[in-house]
Amino acid sequence: MNTNTLRPYFLMTLIAVSAVITFFIFRPFIVVLVLAVVFSVVLQPLYRIILRRMNALPGLAALVTMIISVVCILIPLTFITVQITGEARSLYASISEGGGETYLNTVIKSVSDLAEQYAPSLALSGADLSDSVDQYVKDGLAWTVQNLGGAFGGMARLLLSLFIFLIALYYFLRDGEKLKRTVIDSSPLADTDDNAVLTRLEHAINSVIRGSLTIALIQGVLTGIGFTLFGVPNSVLWGVVAALAALIPGVGTSLVLAPGVAYLFVIGAMTPALGLLIWSVVAVGLIDNLLGPKLVGKSMQIHPLIVLLSVFGGLAFFGPAGIFLGPLCTSLLFALVSIRTRAVD
Repeated sequence: MNTNTLRPYFLMTLIAVSAVITFFIFRPFIVVLVLAVVFSVVLQPLYRIILRRMNALPGLAALVTMIISVVCILIPLTFITVQITGEARSLYASISEGGGETYLNTVIKSVSDLAEQYAPSLALSGADLSDSVDQYVKDGLAWTVQNLGGAFGGMARLLLSLFIFLIALYYFLRDGEKLKRTVIDSSPLADTDDNAVLTRLEHAINSVIRGSLTIALIQGVLTGIGFTLFGVPNSVLWGVVAALAALIPGVGTSLVLAPGVAYLFVIGAMTPALGLLIWSVVAVGLIDNLLGPKLVGKSMQIHPLIVLLSVFGGLAFFGPAGIFLGPLCTSLLFALVSIRTRAVD
């Protein structure tokens, strides 16, 4: 038997089997690892600043960067998640029981009354409209309670995922350049193509995360603050809804802010309504124009519609982590198509 002829095939078979087994071993944590990669890219500027201040000690710089990210991102995110879960449950129970005038019902009733008074030909039924909107809201709140509540229900798994995320983030920050070199050396593509794909993917991550999602997050926070200051109930929940609405091109946070102003106007709170209107225009509305160019910089620009579809499609496919993974997968596709187009040309 000619073993020299069989040796390459045997080796490739072993590699394939080992790769499949390794994939199934890593599969429970693939999403966590990808998120760690994403955040390591986003945190690179901060890591490099800290690295220069610490006399080129990469391990210590990565640890400090990780601690800062925990304090500034994970702790507030945990608080917000707990808060919106509670508010979603409360609002869901209120709508299900049909008791009392809720924020939504008040606005809907006001719109219906105005329509019947000034445009009776529209035949707008306040009760039917309220029931329809209530059903959509209940479905959305049920999804929120189920997904966020379920995450806290599996606390042991959540803590394990968080632990792996932090460890992976530390090593991706510290050894990012070495890992990048390993990927390039292992890839069958030319080094120039590998570098082009990784560079464009890095730009896409920064464009989506540091650009669109960060601006949406800031607008959501400012919306929640405005609702709290001027007396609109469930402010944290509506702040999160506003952050998601901020991704919708041309409409954005006005989907949440306009009903908030209308609610205050309907209940007779004229001064708070005027205050929230000014807050909406000045504090929330100008954020995109002021911070957008600074946060995105020269990163790869992605059309807002693509970002919107990627975020909501990612949420539907991956769950809560899809808000990051959806745009990442789409960005990777565009980067590869761009490289392919350049190669053909």
